[in-house]
Amino acid sequence: MNADPYAWIEKSLDTVRRADWYRSPQSIESCPGPAVKLGNRRLINFASNDYLGLAGDDRLIQAAVAATKEFGTGATGSRLLSGHRDLHRQLEQAIANLKQTEDALVFSSGYLANLGAIASIVGKRDLILSDKYNHSSLKNGAALSGATVLEYDRCPLEDLTAKLEQNRTKYRKCLIITDSVFSMDGDLCPLPQLLALAEQFNCMVLVDEAHATGVFGASGAGCAEHFGCQGLPLIQVGTLSKALGSLGGYVAGSAALIDFLRNRAATWIYTTALTPADTAAALEAVRIVQQEPERRVRLQRNIETFKYYAIIDRQLPINNSLSPIFSLPLKDAATALTAASKLKEIGIFAPAIRPPTVSVSRIRISLMATHEFAHLQQLVEALEQVLSF
Repeated sequence: MNADPYAWIEKSLDTVRRADWYRSPQSIESCPGPAVKLGNRRLINFASNDYLGLAGDDRLIQAAVAATKEFGTGATGSRLLSGHRDLHRQLEQAIANLKQTEDALVFSSGYLANLGAIASIVGKRDLILSDKYNHSSLKNGAALSGATVLEYDRCPLEDLTAKLEQNRTKYRKCLIITDSVFSMDGDLCPLPQLLALAEQFNCMVLVDEAHATGVFGASGAGCAEHFGCQGLPLIQVGTLSKALGSLGGYVAGSAALIDFLRNRAATWIYTTALTPADTAAALEAVRIVQQEPERRVRLQRNIETFKYYAIIDRQLPINNSLSPIFSLPLKDAATALTAASKLKEIGIFAPAIRPPTVSVSRIRISLMATHEFAHLQQLVEALEQVLSF
C-alpha cells in the first residue's frame, strides 16, 4: 500500500502536463480595456468577455465605491439572514425589466445560478435534454439534479426531436437546457425551434444568456429578445460578469418560478449575498445597456469589420460568427500553445483553449465595442503571421 495517500496528485499533474493541458493564471496589471498590461508588456486584448467595455467604465467604478462607503465591503450573510440589501432588489427589478419577465433573482455567480436553478426544478424522476456543447455550469447543474441527462446534437434538431419522441413519456417533467451564445464558438442556439419543440412535448426550457446579455437584442436583453421570444414560457439565466462588467448571476422568469427558487435553490439560500459594490456596479451597467445602444452598434461594427478582413479578404480559417466570439481551430494543444505564445510576441493577447474545455484546440478571440479599427487590423495581420509559420 502507498504510504502517502496524496501521491496521486503529482502523478495526475504529470499526466496533465504531458498532454499540454496544464494551465496557470496570467496576471493582468492594468484596468480592463482593449489593451492591457500583461507581464510588463502592453498587449491588445482579445481575451476578455467585457464585450461593451464597461468593466473599466468610471460610472461603474463610482457606483461601486459609493455602495462600499454606504454598506461596507461584504454582505456578511445569506440573503435570507443578514445579507439582503435594497440594492439587491433594485438590481433584480432592473434585470426583470430588461428581460421583460415578471421577476428575477440575483446569485453570487452565473455558475451558481445555473447549478441552483437546474437542481431545484428537476429531480430523479425527470429528464434533462442538454446541448452537447453546453457550458460546464449547465452540465454540472444537470448532474447535480439527479435527473436522467441525454445530450443532443443541435444541428440538425432532428436528434433532439427523436430523443423527445423516444423518451419524453417515460418521465414526469422534462427540461431542455442550452446556452444561447456558445462561449467557445460564438454560435447561437435555435431558440424559437427549441421553444416550439418544448410546447409540442410539454417541456420546460432553460437558456443561459451569459454571452448574450447586453450584446443581442434591440435593448440588449439577449437572444430571447433577438429572436422575438420574450414573453414566452422560458427560464433565462445569465451573468453580470461579462457585458455587464461586474460579478454575479441571475435567473429571470415568472414570479412563481423566482419565489420557488428563493425557497429551494441551495446555491442562493446557503451562500453569502453579492457584495454591495458588485451589485451597484451591475445595476449601473444595466442602466447603461438600456440607455446607450450605440455601444452595441460599435460592437456589431467591429464584428462585421473583423469578419470582412479575416474571412473574406484574407481567407483565414475562422468561424463566421454572429457574436463577438471567434475561434481559430488548430490541430492539437501544443500547436495552440505555440500560436498563443507567438501572438503574444507580436503584441496580441488571445488565449489557447485546449481539452478538456473543448474537443478541438483553438485560439479564442473575443471582440469589444472599445476596440479600434487599428486593433482589428493588427489582429488580422498577427493571425496571418502565426498561420504562415
